[in-house]
Amino acid sequence: MTIVVEQPALGLQTEEKTTSNGNELVLDGGFAVPVPVPGAGFEAPEINSFGKSFRDYDAESERQKTVEEFYRLNHINQTYDFVKKMREEYGKLDKVEMSIWECCELLNDVVDDSDPDLDEPQIEHLLQTAEAIRKDYPDEDWLHLTGLIHDLGKVLLHPSFGGLPQWAVVGDTFPLGCAFDESIVHHKYFKDNPDSKNPTYNTKNGIYQEGCGLENVMISWGHDDYMYLVAKENGTTLPPAALFIIRFHSFYPLHRSGAYEHLMNEEDVESLKWLKIFNKYDLYSKSKVRINVEEVKPYYLSLIEKYFPAKLRW
Repeated sequence: MTIVVEQPALGLQTEEKTTSNGNELVLDGGFAVPVPVPGAGFEAPEINSFGKSFRDYDAESERQKTVEEFYRLNHINQTYDFVKKMREEYGKLDKVEMSIWECCELLNDVVDDSDPDLDEPQIEHLLQTAEAIRKDYPDEDWLHLTGLIHDLGKVLLHPSFGGLPQWAVVGDTFPLGCAFDESIVHHKYFKDNPDSKNPTYNTKNGIYQEGCGLENVMISWGHDDYMYLVAKENGTTLPPAALFIIRFHSFYPLHRSGAYEHLMNEEDVESLKWLKIFNKYDLYSKSKVRINVEEVKPYYLSLIEKYFPAKLRW
């Protein structure tokens, strides 16, 4: 099925404490987060598969030029009205019906142009992330599955979904409807975003109230928000922290720089702790280590059956 998507005009061009056994982190709400034993689990590498530092957007290379051009287009075109339109269109979930694993296989054709650390097909990254988490948190099966599915929204790049441009699918995310924080990568290109000329959107809170909760904030459109909508509307039984991770794992201004924390509510604060745990595996598991898909497939199929219906609306 081919979807025709009209392209938008460019315009102007808490407290943390450790339990007595030392192996659990107890969140404010009393929800225990197991802490990996140092040296026994996943070790974050210092360089990516290109021999550079992770998330180095200034290193000189042909791929970095592609990444910067991506962010130029992304920052010009991601407006409040554009995101509202995309959520309305793709929130209908009327494109296709398929299983989670079928979607994983569909991503074999996808490479993310916004990522300076990875040029492998996405299914490799999904399994690298999930298996690294599984090694350190063997009892948190919901987190393993979250690692597997967190990037499935990148099917928006696939021709069968209309083949949205890269700038409308991948890359770091950020709120719309309030000021663009300086911590957002390649911030300089926001000067040509129409929203930057709207005084209503150019204060710290913008159209929002402090503590309103991130669920009520419009986030730049892409695979994160789309997969969040797919999981939520198809009735997943994954916990709220999983949905938070799926929707905000690319929201680096928040979980790397602490920007926009004033918009969070108490539930967001708790879920952010899980997201920061997850991010280590999402970012640093990008390597040339290959995963035997057929060997691990039965385990992930069992998790999919536990947390999702057999077929999902996309």
